[in-house]
Amino acid sequence: MCCYLRSRQPATTTTDTENHGAAAVRAAIENRTTRPIWPADLPEAMMQPQTRRRVVAALGTAVTGSLAGCTGVFATSEYDVGMRTQAFVPETLPVEPGTTVVWRNTSTRGHTVTAYEDTLPEGAAFFASGGYESEAAAREAWQDDSGGRLETDDTFEHTFEIPGEYGYVCLPHEEGGMIGTIVVEE
Repeated sequence: MCCYLRSRQPATTTTDTENHGAAAVRAAIENRTTRPIWPADLPEAMMQPQTRRRVVAALGTAVTGSLAGCTGVFATSEYDVGMRTQAFVPETLPVEPGTTVVWRNTSTRGHTVTAYEDTLPEGAAFFASGGYESEAAAREAWQDDSGGRLETDDTFEHTFEIPGEYGYVCLPHEEGGMIGTIVVEE
C-alpha cells in the first residue's frame, strides 16, 4: 500500500509519535510531495481498519468538498444547448411549444446555428445565427465572411412555437457531424 502525491517542496515531518501519521498525510497533501507515504510512516493505531476508514473518509470528504466549488463552471443554467469542438450538447433537446432555446458557444472555436430548412415543420419559422432568412442565405454568408459566426460565450436563441422536429447544423463543422435536433412536443 503506497500513495504518491506531487510537489515542488519536500515533505515535512514531526517527532510527535501520536500525530505522526496524520502529520505525514497532512504534509503530503499540503506540500504535494512526491515522497511516498508507506504504512511504516503511520503509527500502529492508524493501521487499524477502523482508523484507516476514518482517515480515508476524511480525505474523501475534503477532496469532494474542494471539487464541489468547480461544479458551477459546468452548469448549464444560462443556456440549453452548448457547443463543443464538433458537437452540440445535447444533440437532441425535447421542449414544449413556446419554449425559447438558448445555444451558447462553450468552445474556443467559432460556430453557427443554422436550421435545415427542408426539415422544419410546416409553418415553422426558419432560424439561423446571424438572423438570415433562409438556409441558402446563411450558407452564402458563411462562405463569404463567416457570417452568423458565434465566438466563445456568444449566444443565439430561438422560440419554438409549432410541434415537430427541427434539424439544425453548425455550418463550418457540418462535415464533422455537428448537427442537432430540437423536438417540440406537447
